[in-house]
Amino acid sequence: MRVEALSLGGNAHRLLVAGLAAITVFAAAPPAAHAQAPQAVLPDFTELVERVGPAVVNIRTLERGRAARQASLEMDENLEEFFRRFGIPLPGRPDPRRGAPPGTDEEPTQRGVGSGFILSADGFVMTNAHVVEGADEVIVTLTDKREMNARIVGSDRRTDVAVVKIDATGLPVVRVGDVNTLRVGEWVLAIGSPFGLDNTVTAGIVSAKQRDTGDYLPFIQTDVAVNPGNSGGPLINMRGEVIGINSQIYSRSGGFMGISFAIPIDEAMRVADQLRTSGRVIRGRIGVEIAPVTKDVAEAIGLGKAMGALVRNVELGGPAEKAGVEAGDIITKVDGKAIDRSADLPRLIGGTKPGSRTSLQVFRRGNYRDVAVMVGEFEPDRPRRTSAQGEAQPPSVAKTAIGLSVSDLTEAQKKDLKLRGGVRVDAVEGPAARAGLREGDVVLSMDNVEVTDAKHFGTLVGKLDKTKPVSVLVRRGEGVQYVVIRPGR
Repeated sequence: MRVEALSLGGNAHRLLVAGLAAITVFAAAPPAAHAQAPQAVLPDFTELVERVGPAVVNIRTLERGRAARQASLEMDENLEEFFRRFGIPLPGRPDPRRGAPPGTDEEPTQRGVGSGFILSADGFVMTNAHVVEGADEVIVTLTDKREMNARIVGSDRRTDVAVVKIDATGLPVVRVGDVNTLRVGEWVLAIGSPFGLDNTVTAGIVSAKQRDTGDYLPFIQTDVAVNPGNSGGPLINMRGEVIGINSQIYSRSGGFMGISFAIPIDEAMRVADQLRTSGRVIRGRIGVEIAPVTKDVAEAIGLGKAMGALVRNVELGGPAEKAGVEAGDIITKVDGKAIDRSADLPRLIGGTKPGSRTSLQVFRRGNYRDVAVMVGEFEPDRPRRTSAQGEAQPPSVAKTAIGLSVSDLTEAQKKDLKLRGGVRVDAVEGPAARAGLREGDVVLSMDNVEVTDAKHFGTLVGKLDKTKPVSVLVRRGEGVQYVVIRPGR
């Protein structure tokens, strides 16, 4: 990761320009007009910082008994000199001000620097999971310069939330806000330790809510300046309440580029409560692999709106398979709650108590149906079975008008793939090739009609309207996907 030299950020520039503009208008306007016109007031964060700042901590992690790792940040000479002048340890290198603790053969190696905030007066601190992951020792520094060793209470990689505990009482604490009242465009504040610079304050606005970055949770997007070391620190609204945990940035250089992401505090608190109670997070699962539903696919299969989660694969023996969920189904609701995006499904199922029964609405071959599923408990890294390969194939049928040559599956292949029907793609050309089909794919349905065998496939193709796109449900490897073929192109 490369760090660029720090410079005047976009927020500071906007404030400066806005301030100069306000001064110009004030000077140019006549007294009477000025008395009638309302004045725009820029926010003052001083009281917020004084109130919330004492509850924000610096978190330093150490490694012992192993060689020092290469610095996680490559610094140019000017930035390295800046760190030296202020006496700040270079990230990833030992702090020369500290000796080796008793009983160790080597000086501890500083692994990283992050931030956190105090949840309770008796020393529970929230931070990011990636801040403390792999650490042999966690040191928390308060604003009054007290340093304390912390133990990791629990850490959840899927949400990137962790809780650590220090032995102290009477500590200042943060107030937790309501994310539902957060509005795009409102001012927010971040306090943290970018590059190890304790209690650095930056400000900006909320750029977007419910930003899906592919992670387990939707993020709050802001333009608050966040850099390495800010991770785990609070995002604060103008009422002095924490509404998020600063977690990620979008960057091509390793430094801030105007886009940062925070974990919503309501989701983080749900995780933190479980970590404090049991040290781990219990999540529901139904055993499906999913993908988004595109606009083209939604229109081609009659779903209309691009919504829901496409089931690409159903785990053998999992809750979804036992309930009758099939590859190719599109899950559109969970207990009546709409699945607008595929990422909504794991969040809703994950928040369901294992052992409880939940209702899924699925769209299958042009019709909606309800499926009752007994939710299981999430277990990461479950092994998945693969299909047998190399069996001799029956003779293929001639290429069709859509550019596919297919053949029947053997009974052994059907058994291994757990399929009732379908045909194997032996050769691809023309419209099918342009749509992305490949040799070895298995065609399961066409325009919401299940394909039983090669003969049936030929009959369906013969009835196609060559002027309209056709939706084909294809199994590739262990997953399924919809492919839209346009015969006339």
